[in-house]
Amino acid sequence: MRPVLIAACLLLLAPITDSWWASGSAVILDPRMVCKKNRRTRGRLAQICRNETGLLKEISRGVTLGATECAHQFRNRRWNCTTQRRSMRKILMRDTRETGFVNAITAAGVTYAITRACTAGSLLECSCQKEVPKPRRGRVAQMPQPPSPAQTDRWQWGGCSDNVRFGLQKSREFMDSRYRKKSDIKTLIKLHNHNAGRLAIKNNMKVECKCHGLSGSCTLRTCWWRMPAFREVGDRLRDRFEGAAKVISSNDGDSFMPESPNIKRPGKKDIIYSEESPDFCSANMKTGSLGTEGRQCNISSAGTDSCDQLCCRRGYVQTTIREAENCNCQFKWCCEVICETCYVKRDIQTCL
Repeated sequence: MRPVLIAACLLLLAPITDSWWASGSAVILDPRMVCKKNRRTRGRLAQICRNETGLLKEISRGVTLGATECAHQFRNRRWNCTTQRRSMRKILMRDTRETGFVNAITAAGVTYAITRACTAGSLLECSCQKEVPKPRRGRVAQMPQPPSPAQTDRWQWGGCSDNVRFGLQKSREFMDSRYRKKSDIKTLIKLHNHNAGRLAIKNNMKVECKCHGLSGSCTLRTCWWRMPAFREVGDRLRDRFEGAAKVISSNDGDSFMPESPNIKRPGKKDIIYSEESPDFCSANMKTGSLGTEGRQCNISSAGTDSCDQLCCRRGYVQTTIREAENCNCQFKWCCEVICETCYVKRDIQTCL
C-alpha cells in the first residue's frame, strides 16, 4: 500500500493528535481537529462542526483527494509532497511555494469532494444543480457553447449539473471563516491560495451532452455542467506553482503586493508565497526537508527526476535487478492464456 493511501486511512481512523498535515498549533487539514480547536466559535463553522457530520466526512475525503494529487504532481521532484507528518508540519508552518500549492490543492480537493457528493445525492444539504446557469451581472458570462447545428437540431439545459456553487460555499465556510478577522501577510496569502485552488475547478467547468432521437439521430441534446477531472485540476495548479509570484505586505497592512515593482500583480488564479524555498537536497527538520538521499532517479531524463537534478549533483549508485514478467504467451482453446515466466535485467539509479 502506498504511503499516501496509508495516510488517507490514518486521517479517518487515527486519533486527532496524529494528524499528518498540520501547521503548528493551527491544524488546518484535519476536520476533527479544526472543530475541536473552534468549539467556542459561532457562525457557519460552528454549525458545520455540530450539525453536519455528513459534510465533515466529505471534507475528510477532499483532504485525502488533495493529498493524493499533491503526491502525484511532485513524485519526481526533490520535494515530493511527503506524507511524513513532521516534515509536512514544518512545510505548512512556512510560507513557500510548496505551502501555497498544498493550501490550493487542499481547498480544491474539499470543493471537489463536496460537489461530487451533492451530485451523487450523498448529502442531505444539497443535490445536483438543475437550473440554467445565469451570467453574472456586469461581467462577461463564462457560458459553455451549445452544440453546433451540424450536430443537433435543438439543445436544452437539463440533466444533473455538478453543484459547484454549494461546494465552493462550504469549502470557504470551513477553511476560511476562522481566518477572516486576521490581516497578517501569511493569512492573506493562505486565503488567496485557497481561492486559487477553488478557481481551478470553477473556471474550468465543462459541458456534457446526451443525444435524444430515433436511431441515434440526435434531434435533441440535453446538456449539463460537469467538473473537470481532478487530475486536470492538479495539472493546472502545478502550472500555477511553476509560475508562483513572491509577494510582500503592502503599506496599509491589509493587503499584499509583488516583491518587485517590475512584476505584474498576481491574479486570483495565481499561487503566491512570501518565503524562498529550501533546495530540499539535504535532510533538515527545521525546514521540513527530508533530502533526496536514497531516492531513485532517471538517468535518461532531462527533467526534475534526472539524476543530476534529483541527486543535487552528488552522484548516484547503479544497481542491476532481475524482474519477473510473463512471456511467450499462447492462447489455448478454449479459453485460457498460458504464459512462461521470464526474468529481465533492469538498471536502477539511486541518489547518494
